[in-house]
Amino acid sequence: MTPNVIEEVLLLRAEIAAAAARLIAQDGLDYNAAKRKAARQILGDTQPPPNLLPDNAQIEAEVRIYQSLFHADTQPARLFRLRTLAVDIMDGLAAFHPYLTGAVLNGTAGPHDDIHLQLFADSAKEVEIFLLNRNLQIDISETPHFKGPRHGSVETVSFMWHKEGVHAALYELDDLRGAVKTRGDGKLMRADIAAVRTLLVNSTHENPDQAQP
Repeated sequence: MTPNVIEEVLLLRAEIAAAAARLIAQDGLDYNAAKRKAARQILGDTQPPPNLLPDNAQIEAEVRIYQSLFHADTQPARLFRLRTLAVDIMDGLAAFHPYLTGAVLNGTAGPHDDIHLQLFADSAKEVEIFLLNRNLQIDISETPHFKGPRHGSVETVSFMWHKEGVHAALYELDDLRGAVKTRGDGKLMRADIAAVRTLLVNSTHENPDQAQP
């Protein structure tokens, strides 16, 4: 590609990333849906080549920018609440080796975001019975395996906790061996309860007002 074409591709990719970030922050779309909708908004019905679409890291960076510009007065407290609830839930689910993922972990969680967990157990039924015995109403769906499309989807249980949505993807115990990995940018893809507690302590030190409910 010529320098002009490369520059045009980079600009379009940045524009799609910014539009996707707005859809995520304003409407609660997931990254893939936001990326596709943003591409249609900008390109119309033209099918974009794969190299034109931004990756999730670029979109996440734009979400952070959007939150800092438009939700700086509310987003930190929202994030603190969700992380606090996540620790509470993870403590109750300690027998299933809970890990936190998604926007609540990476710090971009806004008003539309739920808590996303990964649990590891001998069987999905074991987790379902555990939740039902605690009088939680659960919905069951499927989530792509974190190891990629070569692995089958995993069962996911969703329930409400203190008026917040929780989605827990249920993995086999053997999957724990591949669970603790970093992303390409060095950040954790998932965090155990100790790591989430550290995030809470650090955010309280940075923003003392968040310690007040």
